[in-house]
Amino acid sequence: MTLIPPSAPPAWRELLGREYLGAAIVLAGGVLVGAVNIYLAASLLPTAVADLGGASFYSWNMTVYLVAIVIATMLTGRFLSRWGNVVAYLLGFATFTAGSLACAASPAMAVLLASRGVQGLGAGLLSGLGFAVIRMALPARLWTRGAALMSAMYGVGNFAGPALGGLFAQFGSWRLAFAAMAVVAAVCGAIVPRVLPHSERSNTRVPIPAMSLLLVTAAAGAVSVAGVVAGTLTKAAGIAVALLLVAGFVAHERRSELRVFPRTTYQRGSSLKWVYLTLGLLAFGVAAESFLPLFGQRLAGLPPLVAGFFAAAISLGWSLTQIGSSSVTGHRAVRRLRVLGPVLLVAGLLVQGLLQREDTPIWLVLVWVPVLFVAGAGIGLAYPHLSVAAMSSSRDPQEGGRAAAAIATVTSLSIAFGTAVAGVLVNLGGGSMLDSARYVLFGLATICAIGALTAHAANRAMRTDPVDRVPLRQGS
Repeated sequence: MTLIPPSAPPAWRELLGREYLGAAIVLAGGVLVGAVNIYLAASLLPTAVADLGGASFYSWNMTVYLVAIVIATMLTGRFLSRWGNVVAYLLGFATFTAGSLACAASPAMAVLLASRGVQGLGAGLLSGLGFAVIRMALPARLWTRGAALMSAMYGVGNFAGPALGGLFAQFGSWRLAFAAMAVVAAVCGAIVPRVLPHSERSNTRVPIPAMSLLLVTAAAGAVSVAGVVAGTLTKAAGIAVALLLVAGFVAHERRSELRVFPRTTYQRGSSLKWVYLTLGLLAFGVAAESFLPLFGQRLAGLPPLVAGFFAAAISLGWSLTQIGSSSVTGHRAVRRLRVLGPVLLVAGLLVQGLLQREDTPIWLVLVWVPVLFVAGAGIGLAYPHLSVAAMSSSRDPQEGGRAAAAIATVTSLSIAFGTAVAGVLVNLGGGSMLDSARYVLFGLATICAIGALTAHAANRAMRTDPVDRVPLRQGS
């Protein structure tokens, strides 16, 4: 038996029906709470700073959270092996809940930052578990639907985070926002034992790949710092250091027996490395959302809340498109979608760059929405099929779980890299916001265009992959 989805797509009502609804809520909810909190805190921070002080630590809020997420996603496989599905999920929700409550009760900015780190550890573990546990919580025929649902949560989170944060901040209730997230996580955690299957636990001590963890954590830290420091040269230096650390990480993983990514990733002819690169380049484009509200306010005079919703059109396109995309199962059609996704993302970013104007008229602002939606749709078309390709890369449950958990690591790290690179591109514009907008949109589009090449390479490698040769029987 091979781990390839069947040709007959199941209906969404099967995934959301009585048998699998609880598991779907836990898997998607774990990814959602982490995604929401990326931008929720950004909307709340001005109000929190007014209450707590510590404005000098303002920019570190996102850095601490993202670095913690990357660390936790890399340790997901170890938690699963040691504790099993249910206990690992309970630990993830408990950590996130504790971090959220600590954020709500923080008496000073330093405490808030530490609490955000705890929250990020829980969010990263939950994100990694979502993609790893789907192999055991759902039958293979529902993997594409499940992957679409979970990856859509990144888009929903990017859309809902700023809106919820702005709403709570509007009423000066930033602490209640964190408390509300703690309640959501606690509710999801409470149903875990009843809806998730219990997996086998290993009493064998699983070594932690300390050097790999150190290198990629340092890279995440360097790129996150690059995103918040002032000066183009300083930002560029931070990104350069991060790239060198990533190169060191890859070199170490290739020759080490203790690794984060599956062994298959580094084998000659493997499609998995191309799958990860394509996923990362798709997530890289999402970084545009961090600066689109700024461009909307400065170039079109939009109010902050309206500008935020316009910018969220990318996430909306990402989330909604996956509903239809996950219905496609034919091998030829899936291969085309993997390549078409990056192409649409790039086209949307390029057109959006061309549409930037000083004192943008309202009619042109309205054109931004479908253009950004198309960019997000590119992510939605390809992401679930790339996710399933990663989950299906090995018949070995442990290696397959590690491959699935790495999806969250790649996504989180790529968003952090993209945000830092976008920060450098903004600075290149100098005093011209129009130039900054064009640098960001054209620059990200140029980088994301590589995704079409890596997707093509993934398709080509899959044709000779033995896992792809025999289709999975219905119900296997």
